[in-house]
Amino acid sequence: MYLYVGFCLLLFERLPSWNLEPTVITPQGSEEDRSSLSVEMSMILSASVIRVRDGLPLSASTDYEQGTGMQECRKYFKKLSRKLAQLPDRCTLKTGHYNINFISSMGVSYMMLCTENYPNVLAFSFLDELQKEFITTYNMMKTNTAVRPYCFIEFDNFIQRTKQRYNNPRSLSTKINLSDMQMEIKLRPPYQISMGELGSANGVTSAFSVDYKGAGKISSAHQRLEPATLSGIVAFILSLLCAALNLIRGFHAIESLLQSDGEDFNYIVAFFLGTAACLYQCYLFVYYTGWRNVKSFLTFGLICLCNMYLYELRNLWQLFFHVTVGAFVTLQIWLRQAQGKAPDYDV
Repeated sequence: MYLYVGFCLLLFERLPSWNLEPTVITPQGSEEDRSSLSVEMSMILSASVIRVRDGLPLSASTDYEQGTGMQECRKYFKKLSRKLAQLPDRCTLKTGHYNINFISSMGVSYMMLCTENYPNVLAFSFLDELQKEFITTYNMMKTNTAVRPYCFIEFDNFIQRTKQRYNNPRSLSTKINLSDMQMEIKLRPPYQISMGELGSANGVTSAFSVDYKGAGKISSAHQRLEPATLSGIVAFILSLLCAALNLIRGFHAIESLLQSDGEDFNYIVAFFLGTAACLYQCYLFVYYTGWRNVKSFLTFGLICLCNMYLYELRNLWQLFFHVTVGAFVTLQIWLRQAQGKAPDYDV
C-alpha cells in the first residue's frame, strides 16, 4: 500500500505543470482587414449636415474610422458638398463597399455614409429624422448666416443617438413606421450618381448635368440663386406694386383715348412699357440668366425713361417712388448672385 502511494506521488511530480492562465488572441492584419469587419455588417457609419449653397459643414459625426476606404469616402463627401446645388434633393452614390445617401431641403443637405448592404428605406428614414430635428432646433436665419464650419456641432449628440437606434433594428422596429418612407422611395427613387458625374478622384472634376425624372438638364446657364433675403422680398413686392400701378394707369389711358379726350397714345405705350420693365425685374430677381446684371441695369434705365416721359401725368412723389423702387430692385438683383463654387471645407 505504501509502495503504491509513493509510486503515484513520483508519477505526479514528473507530469508537466498545467498552464491555467487565459490565452489572449490579438487580431493580426492591417487597418483594411479590421475595417472590412464593419463592411460585412449592415450599419450606418457617419452623417453630416451641410449648407447647400456653398458646401459649408454645419455639423457632422465625430467618430470617423481611419481605414483607407473611409478616407476615400471622405473625399467623395467633399466633392458632393460642392455639387449639392446642382443635384436633385434625394441621391445615392455607390462607392464600392459603401453608399453615400443624402437629402436636401430648405437650403440644407443631410448626408450619411453606410455599408452597401444597409437598406435604403432605413437610410432615408434616418436622414428624414435628422432633417426634422434640425429644422425644429435651428431656424433658417441661423443656417443662412453661419460663417464658421461646424458651428452646430452640438447637433452631433442627436446624430449619435439616432445612429445607435438605426444600427440596432430590434429597438427601432417598435418606434417608427417605415411604410410611408418605403412607398415614397418606390414612387420617387433616389437619383443614382455615377462616378463620371462626380469627377475623377484626383480632385479634377468634370462639368456635368443631371437628368432626373424628366426635369431637364441643369446647366451653368440655369444655376440656383442664393436664398432671398428680407430686403429682396420687400423689393420684389414693391416692384409688383409698381407694375400694377402702371397697368391700371395704362388701362385708364386707353379708356380716355377711346372717349376722345385727347389722350396721347404714347402715354399708353409708356405705361405698358413700365409695367413690362417692373415684371421683368421680378423675373431677374427670381431666376438666373446670362448677363443678368446688365439686363437689370438696362431695365432700370427703361423705367427711368418711361417715368421721364410721364412727367406731366405724375407728381414728383410718384416719380420718386417708381424710380426709387426700380433702383432698389436693381440693387437686390445685383446682390443676389448665383451660387458659386464651394470652398474646400474639411468635411
